[in-house]
Amino acid sequence: MVNVKIRLLQPRLSPRRTRIEVPGWGGTKEPRRNGAHEQGWHCLPFVEGAQYGIELFYPHDREVRVSRRDGQFAFEGGGDPNPETGMNWPPFRPFGEGYYTYQLLLDVKVPEGYAVRTEPHPRFYLSEAGDVPLAVPALLRTSWWPMINFVVFKAPPPGGVHVFRPGEPFMQLCVVPAEPEVTLEAMNAEEAAEREMQSRRIHASRDTLGRDTQWTSSTNTVFDGTYRRILGAAKARDRATED
Repeated sequence: MVNVKIRLLQPRLSPRRTRIEVPGWGGTKEPRRNGAHEQGWHCLPFVEGAQYGIELFYPHDREVRVSRRDGQFAFEGGGDPNPETGMNWPPFRPFGEGYYTYQLLLDVKVPEGYAVRTEPHPRFYLSEAGDVPLAVPALLRTSWWPMINFVVFKAPPPGGVHVFRPGEPFMQLCVVPAEPEVTLEAMNAEEAAEREMQSRRIHASRDTLGRDTQWTSSTNTVFDGTYRRILGAAKARDRATED
């Protein structure tokens, strides 16, 4: 368990563990059955990956649309600065030719050895409109850095637009090890043979494991619940080991 502490200078950012919204950006409540159109929540690896982070919600009352025209940024929809707060509006600034920034009024303190990684909100990968802001990955070692940081977004493509809507998630943060202490090495013959045997056993039992969960989507893509069932068994095994 990693204890993450939050200091909010803008409470309406409303940070929370990322949730799949159904109905919403995660898809519609369309069951897994023949003829259904595949939804983001149908894919368990995507669901687990999406829920790994901390989502942030756009905290301002006025929608802002970000685009580029003739190489110049256009930030539309904000109006004049708020006379009560004096905040510059819209709260975005160009950053070089292909990026723009947003001042994130949030301090996230993680334990020594960990860092905060900025990422696109997972709804970016499901949006058909293509208007979801694209946060640029960055690693912040906030155990000793209490400063308020700006975050960077990649500019929309020519003719495209990014939309920041009040109360809508616009990016997420992930807490990760500060150093990627990972080494890559080839499996030895025994390890490779064991993995091959595991894969063959799963393939051979797929008809049994996925028989009552197999379905074909409206795009003629075949799905089944083999991965979900094996994951459930692995989690049950781990719980039994812990007990």
